[in-house]
Amino acid sequence: MEVFYNLSSIISILFFGFVILTIYLGVKIVPQSDVFIIERFGKYSKTLSAGLSIIIPYLDKVAHKISILERQLKEFTISVISKDNVEVKLETTVFYRLVDASRSVYRIRDVQSAINTAATSIVRSAAGRLELDDLQSSRDSMNEEISKNLQQAAEVWGIEITRTEITDIIVDEQTRTSQRQQLNAERTRRATIAEAEGEKRSVELKADAKLYEAQREAEAIKITADADAYSIKAKAKADAEQTHLLAEAIAKNGQPAINFEIMKRQVDAIGVLASSPSSKTLILPTDITGILGGIETLMHSLTKKGK
Repeated sequence: MEVFYNLSSIISILFFGFVILTIYLGVKIVPQSDVFIIERFGKYSKTLSAGLSIIIPYLDKVAHKISILERQLKEFTISVISKDNVEVKLETTVFYRLVDASRSVYRIRDVQSAINTAATSIVRSAAGRLELDDLQSSRDSMNEEISKNLQQAAEVWGIEITRTEITDIIVDEQTRTSQRQQLNAERTRRATIAEAEGEKRSVELKADAKLYEAQREAEAIKITADADAYSIKAKAKADAEQTHLLAEAIAKNGQPAINFEIMKRQVDAIGVLASSPSSKTLILPTDITGILGGIETLMHSLTKKGK
């Protein structure tokens, strides 16, 4: 009876242990940063993502635990020849992550080596289409091109290329010396062009100033000419008016009006001679008094006719 009790206890313990083992094998908790590859009888079955999952114990097993965190390929140096036949070395690194763990496990053995080889070929192809100067100034466009082409190559392995970086461009000392000479020549050329542009601008400004001065002088001459023309026109109008009035007086008064105009002009001429600064002494003929008296008589006669 005691033996039977001991055997029953052992069986209960074994059964309890079997249940615990079954639960342990059937329940899987996957961390957030990992995925589990499940095989059934040695063949791929499914991929478990983060969280609590249940598998068939004893039939399914966790064959691989794959991290899906972004990874950085160790920096490597690639020797390339640019379009202008200059040999340079590019230090490159690649950032990637696994998006399909099953393909990464069952299609490629060494992921990093495969990415390294593909990146080397793509970088050489991209750099070979650029000259050295463009190679140094076009890193962003090169990184984009390399990332795009490398993504196409790595997609079959279930890998996403998140970023590629050309961290440094290494040239030999001879090439570096040539670049310095070229840079100095370029600086000299730019300085010469800047000086020539400055001289050209100075000449243009001087020419503009002379043109402006000539335009202002022409405007002043035009204004003066307009003023003279206006003065002549006004004087001609006044003379015409005076002639018209004189003609009317002659028509009305006849010979007395003519005599009056002649005497008036003679008096004006005497006034001009008297006002001349060069004449100190003025000698008049004796008939001048008669002229002045005649004017007074003529005026008196015209006044009577007007009444």
